[in-house]
Amino acid sequence: MSQGNSDMIPDDKPNSWSHVVSPLFGRVPLDFLVEGDFHRCPYLPGRMAREEMFRALEFPPELYHDFMDHGFRRSGYYFYRPICPRCRECRPIRVIVPGHRLTKSLRRIINKNGDVTLRIGKPRVTSEKHRLYCRYLEAQHNGYQSSAFEDLRRFLYNSAVHTLEFEYRLLDRLIAVGIVDICSRSLSTVYAYYDPEFSHRSLGTFSALEEIRFCREHGVPYYYLGYYVAGCKSMSYKSRFEPHEILDLSTLWWTKD
Repeated sequence: MSQGNSDMIPDDKPNSWSHVVSPLFGRVPLDFLVEGDFHRCPYLPGRMAREEMFRALEFPPELYHDFMDHGFRRSGYYFYRPICPRCRECRPIRVIVPGHRLTKSLRRIINKNGDVTLRIGKPRVTSEKHRLYCRYLEAQHNGYQSSAFEDLRRFLYNSAVHTLEFEYRLLDRLIAVGIVDICSRSLSTVYAYYDPEFSHRSLGTFSALEEIRFCREHGVPYYYLGYYVAGCKSMSYKSRFEPHEILDLSTLWWTKD
């Protein structure tokens, strides 16, 4: 699969980015998008990033699937995609669920967490989850994200689409939480946070495997992992789930077996 050379990409956006084509909703012009400010890139050192975005309190889940197929992601009530000048390294990645294969290393992670119980339900922000989120941010993000309770609510628990929460417990102790968006064609992982004391259990990968299993059991064909950035160590785990596809600049999916 050819990824192309980001240094050769012009500063202007591809023409296909001016609208979204949906089999259910038709052609949706994107003249309502606004451009955000430049900020430090969280994935590649020394680079600046920028997004275009819109806000919606309610949004059809099936239409959001089509927006993801045009590079969008969701955070709270905001939908966004990168428009960084001369850089297109943030590529959406999705797993083809019916063909998903478990490697030996992935099976070991599943077996290692055989004593973990899972509850799936409507997202609920609580003080217990906030404490877990704070511990996770302190260990993983070095203060880059705010740990305030209301910021957690806005970031993960406000949603304009159909969203579920996966709670993972060891005995009665909450050790991980995953937030996902779902429609008939896809399940999209929004965010996962876990107790750093249990990092040896590979809970981030384990939660992804549980979400893929949920897709298989409910006939959901695609599992969206967000953006994949080649060269970003924190995103390297996403390529472990195969077969997967990468979205190219013309909004076509390319299979990586």
